[in-house]
Amino acid sequence: MARDDLQPEPRRIQPESHKTPATSVQRDNPLPVQGVDQFIGAAFTTGTSYYYVLDLLRIEQPIQLSQSVQDILGLDPAGATIQCITDRIHPDDLAFVARAEKMAMTILDRDIGMDQASNYKISYCARLKIRDNSYRLFNQQVLILDADQTQGVTRSLRIHTDISHLIDKNNYKLSLLNILGGESLLNIDVLKKDAKPQATPSPFTRREVEVLRLLAEGRTSIYIASALEISANTVKNHRKNMLRKAECRTTGQLISKCVSEGLI
Repeated sequence: MARDDLQPEPRRIQPESHKTPATSVQRDNPLPVQGVDQFIGAAFTTGTSYYYVLDLLRIEQPIQLSQSVQDILGLDPAGATIQCITDRIHPDDLAFVARAEKMAMTILDRDIGMDQASNYKISYCARLKIRDNSYRLFNQQVLILDADQTQGVTRSLRIHTDISHLIDKNNYKLSLLNILGGESLLNIDVLKKDAKPQATPSPFTRREVEVLRLLAEGRTSIYIASALEISANTVKNHRKNMLRKAECRTTGQLISKCVSEGLI
């Protein structure tokens, strides 16, 4: 694995345009803040995070970017482009990110259907260079805003969360999680040439995922019980069930595994 002070080579990767024609009419309508908040509610954001809206119809223009990116990556939120973000990816993770993006779009188009794309959250991890020029492991979640069978995915909300306090090693896997509770595609090895993604039910119930998210935020059983209007004993039972399903011995192991596999 490369040293943390290794500088990225001047390579360029772009998100998969996937059907979007170069001559498409461009738009200039940023997603309202309330719209961003609505979508972020479906994402796991424990830890320092920032978000941006990627519009493939205006790929060369500055992206809609949260103010927090300045403190995290040291980028100007008013003038940064998608290339500013991709230039921050660790050189050893570039190939994985490119393949993960390509496979995710292929699965949405070929296996799921673009009419159902907004029901899925794309998740994978990669190292990014932060403001002090060191590297941190980030969970990258993608929520589809606009897609159709003709143009494919044209606009998406992307949320990058620093998870280095939870996980210290990337598993280099891709997951597409059904945010409505249906079948998901988990732990896809995109670096394997003959990878064959298969849809599987989530191992956890929706309530268990709610409990897990709060556990990942460091909340106590008493807090979780109050927030979800259930008993502390029910929270304890949910925790025990999740540990058993995930074959983990501790809550810390459970959280780390679920974050790296895109289950939350």
